[in-house]
Amino acid sequence: MVLAVHLGFILFVVAGAALVARRYRLLPLHLAAVAWGIALEATGAACPLTGLENHLRMLAGTAGYAGGFVDHYLVALIYPSGLTRAMQWGLAGIVLVLNAVLYARVVRGPRRDRD
Repeated sequence: MVLAVHLGFILFVVAGAALVARRYRLLPLHLAAVAWGIALEATGAACPLTGLENHLRMLAGTAGYAGGFVDHYLVALIYPSGLTRAMQWGLAGIVLVLNAVLYARVVRGPRRDRD
């Protein structure tokens, strides 16, 4: 379950502005999540959900894993080999720009095509 929440949180950080367009009350929550995600990428800090997941794995009698959630589950899918700090900063920038674009669309509201 923690794995699913962790993945959901990552997806919410990356593209949650699309949800804000439909549910505006999610705005403060999404902005906080984006700030958190960017801060984790920029500082290289570990997400607390990774620690929780490892703790629960050990309680269940299985081994935890080294590194973070992304390193363990998603590195092969979304991160190139040899991830550097500069690349992490780039990823943080991508999240910021993507959300800025999505929020620009949210602020403009529904677009009406003119014929």
